[in-house]
Amino acid sequence: MATRTTKPKKPPASTEPAACKPCGGTGYVPTTVRVGRKRRPVGQQDGLCLNCLGSGTAPDA
Repeated sequence: MATRTTKPKKPPASTEPAACKPCGGTGYVPTTVRVGRKRRPVGQQDGLCLNCLGSGTAPDA
């Protein structure tokens, strides 16, 4: 009698969507603030991530 082999089971697909790479899942990226006629940088502030539009999840491309 031949032995029956079983196929390894696949792990279930994750139900959680992947995080956006540029913002790391936060929805915000640092943006440089520039002032003056010479446009010198003085600091940074949070800006909306244009890749995921603030949702924090990777877009389905």
